[in-house]
Amino acid sequence: MEIARAAAGLFVRHGLRATRAEDIAQAAGIAPRTFYRYFATKEEAVAPLYAAGAHRWVEAVREAPAGLSLPQALEHAVRHTLTPGVGVSASSWEWVRTLIRMSEASPALRKVWAEVCRGSEDTLVEVLVERAARTEGDDNVAGSGHPELRFTAAVASAVVRVAVESWAAGTAPMTGPEGPAELALRNLGALRDFRWG
Repeated sequence: MEIARAAAGLFVRHGLRATRAEDIAQAAGIAPRTFYRYFATKEEAVAPLYAAGAHRWVEAVREAPAGLSLPQALEHAVRHTLTPGVGVSASSWEWVRTLIRMSEASPALRKVWAEVCRGSEDTLVEVLVERAARTEGDDNVAGSGHPELRFTAAVASAVVRVAVESWAAGTAPMTGPEGPAELALRNLGALRDFRWG
């Protein structure tokens, strides 16, 4: 994670183009060959930061109280992961904003973001399978055998991804009606009639 933080800090301070993999290695206190052992490109170095946020989101869905419906569990997860100060500092949110903005101009960084989002969606399928098994008392629920759970995970993931990207594209503060949590909650509200599986 130190390499990822070093990369993000350099990208935010100096820009993506001005930052070389060697600069990231130096800032992280490692040799360039060590950097390349873990990452093929400088853009890939921030993947662990993206993944940490995605992991927090999926784990918040997993840890939502069992008695909640799936839409309620998703709302619970949104409040626990997209509210600044709850697990993620305000400065980290500003890094997220800058890195997502940079991804719009960098196909390589956009690819890293997309891959992390897809991995998070795959993990969310597993979580939804677990919730379905607990709710239905059916140990035979399987993600690959239930395309509706894959679709549900894709929709839930899009709710969060679009909220974060929309917030990052603007200048709104992290809290309030245009913050990532409120945007995600509105996205969920727009899906009131969606069959959540």
